[in-house]
Amino acid sequence: MATRVLQGVCLGLKSTRNVFVINGQITTITRSISSSPDSWFKSLFVRKVDPRKDAHAQLLSKKETTTCTKYSLTVVFALSEDVLPSIHENPEYPCELVGTWNTWYGEQDQAVHLWRYRGGYPALTEVMNKLRKNKDFAKYRAERGKMLLSRRNQLLLEFSFWNEPVPREGPNIYELRSYQLRPGTMIEWGNYWARAIDIRQQNQEAVGGFFSQIGSLYQVHHLWAYKDLQSRENTRNAAWQREGWDEVVYYTVPLIQHMESRVMIPMKTSPLK
Repeated sequence: MATRVLQGVCLGLKSTRNVFVINGQITTITRSISSSPDSWFKSLFVRKVDPRKDAHAQLLSKKETTTCTKYSLTVVFALSEDVLPSIHENPEYPCELVGTWNTWYGEQDQAVHLWRYRGGYPALTEVMNKLRKNKDFAKYRAERGKMLLSRRNQLLLEFSFWNEPVPREGPNIYELRSYQLRPGTMIEWGNYWARAIDIRQQNQEAVGGFFSQIGSLYQVHHLWAYKDLQSRENTRNAAWQREGWDEVVYYTVPLIQHMESRVMIPMKTSPLK
């Protein structure tokens, strides 16, 4: 794939122009390469993007969830199977435990929790205030603190073109693929993946797609489910046989600064089995 990118440049491509329609507005992203060596080199780093007056959170997230649903992704060293489900099942807390996993392959000795807050930031604030008064949660935090090496969280929005994560029967393994994008490329990423997700839905492997609002910015997370590692390999290989997938990879790879993958095993209490 890297070879193909270099070949495309070396063959003297004059210009490429991508046109996207978002909310009735046309957005164009243009890359130009001239015969001048200096201009050719600069074109690899300088992007011409039409000015916008909308945040990408408004353009890319589901309209019914943009202001009322937030996702919190927490990576911790240890996790409790007792306290978290009790919060999930308590109707007084406007939040839902979407899934909770232990890492199998990738960065080891980690737990990942994915929460949904229906009601937006007010719901998140309400949950935090109630947890401060929850004695069981206070004990859990104290015990958890003795085992932690590090802890990180993010507030995320869901891409409008992905399915909303819903409980599913197992057993499954889950892959969380995280991409650190170049600043200013989120719209372009979203438009390519709006087409790509149809290609990757054929085996029902797509669980959810999210982008960060607070925490590490311009970060995207794709969550996938497979029966096992062999199923993962077969499904991913089959995508290359479908029209359009190679083009999506070709154009989105240059948008990425860093990427990582972790394969995770759901905990017994996880709604995503």
